[in-house]
Amino acid sequence: MSIQLTETAARHIRKSIVEKRGGVALRLGVKKVGCSGFAYTFDVAREFGADDHVVEAHDAAVVVDREAMVILDGSTLDFVREGFKETFRVDNPNVKAQCGCGESFSV
Repeated sequence: MSIQLTETAARHIRKSIVEKRGGVALRLGVKKVGCSGFAYTFDVAREFGADDHVVEAHDAAVVVDREAMVILDGSTLDFVREGFKETFRVDNPNVKAQCGCGESFSV
């Protein structure tokens, strides 16, 4: 099981998550919500848990718990700027459908 991390995402993790917020990594997850079933979650990881998968690339780390890894396997994490909006974007090959607003998805 694996997740890819772009250089842009890694740079943002190093600057924003590690330097500014004192974390060791970005915690990427999923939660049940919305009209399609799941939504991505992003948080600061302050430590690694026993059930965590740690993905390291470009001198940055992303932590994903075992349950979320099943849904996120094969994904690519990027960081994008569109106008005034900056956000992490997950390109997940396991997504079968998304709601109209793009906030939730099903696998």
